[in-house]
Amino acid sequence: MNKAIIITLGAILIILFIFLFLVLNNPGILLQNRIKSVNYVNHNTLEIFSWWTAGGEAEGLRELYRLYNLSNPGVEIVNATVVGGAGTNAQAVLNTRMEGNSPPDSFQVHAGPDFVETWVKQGLLEPITFLYENNGWIDKFSPDVIERLSYEGEIYAVPLNIHRGNLVWFNTSIFRKYKLTIPETPEEFFSTMEILANYGITPLALGDKNIWPTIRLFENILIARLGGENYKGLWTGTIHWNSEPIKTVLMDLLNMLEYTNSDHSALTWDEAVQYVIDGKCAMISIGDFAEGYFRAEGLTPEEDFGWFTFPGSQGVFSMFSDTFALPKDAEHRENAIQWLELLGSKRGQDVFNPIKGSISPRIDSDIRYYNNYLKLAREDFSSNFIVGSFIQNAEITAKWKKQITEIILKLIIDRDVPRAAQSLQAAANKQINSE
Repeated sequence: MNKAIIITLGAILIILFIFLFLVLNNPGILLQNRIKSVNYVNHNTLEIFSWWTAGGEAEGLRELYRLYNLSNPGVEIVNATVVGGAGTNAQAVLNTRMEGNSPPDSFQVHAGPDFVETWVKQGLLEPITFLYENNGWIDKFSPDVIERLSYEGEIYAVPLNIHRGNLVWFNTSIFRKYKLTIPETPEEFFSTMEILANYGITPLALGDKNIWPTIRLFENILIARLGGENYKGLWTGTIHWNSEPIKTVLMDLLNMLEYTNSDHSALTWDEAVQYVIDGKCAMISIGDFAEGYFRAEGLTPEEDFGWFTFPGSQGVFSMFSDTFALPKDAEHRENAIQWLELLGSKRGQDVFNPIKGSISPRIDSDIRYYNNYLKLAREDFSSNFIVGSFIQNAEITAKWKKQITEIILKLIIDRDVPRAAQSLQAAANKQINSE
């Protein structure tokens, strides 16, 4: 083989390597190019960006698309989904597109401080207070949610649902077989897991391929050990991280992880839920979006699967809300506005939420469409102490969440509880003082 051919082949291999590196490290490249080509062919489109791909959430999204097309039959919907629970992967793709001045027509985002900090204050969104005024929505939505979507007197997104994070889901057949009762305290929870382990059953399913489910477990232990008021105090500085209660939480987390499946780092949240369905694990502590997944797999609530509030956190509702916003300079603005009007409507909310496994942020939603779990969730939301789920950006910014995540991951490796508590306090001091 002559020198010229070798050089040519070498150049081709280098180009292929660079291409693969870019795609693997930015999954939005191929998706973005595909979307652009679709929009170029058909200018009457609506591109919706989300991370809803698992059972329950995907079905709910498709039903909204069906309703939208009934009123807008000429509009082609581009379903721009990115796999990755809690939007971990989608966020990176969305950031790339927004920075490249190629926004979707509307995108999914969690309500809370990070929404305001990342999108609103940067001037990337169009205020949509006019939609609330035109449709008579101002007094129809829960103030707890609208407050997390507002800035300087304007509202910037439409909330579609309310989820609860401090829950445990379980396989009822396993609980019946071993005559297990619902644990009410952290100590009883550990006892239940020990009993299961002695029977040779993995007590707690975990799928933390995307990291956040482990942090969700940490958050649930925080709420259980501290209570709602003190949990909220962590974010204002009135409660210190470098304290004995926090050290107890950190040790609880380390001990609880000993009861999880050994392949947890290879699984996504929905794959971990499937372990509970299949009887490989007895329980999973995760948000109530799991309820929609259970039903999408053909299971019946209370018969095939059950749930309970994370032991110790009874009376507290850890909430987060999926919302949709309107980017500035959206290519198909009018189509996007009609999409947002559907999401905010009573009809849209009452169709979507029973499928998704969430409750509506509208105070006039029709509970007749809800199953027993959702009816109880709605009742709890109206009577419990409400806190924002920090792992879903309802309480703090993504920057602070990232710092907490890194500290917890380091703790899992070195098991140095005092150092982790100190690091959490240092991160809190930095974030609170910068606000």
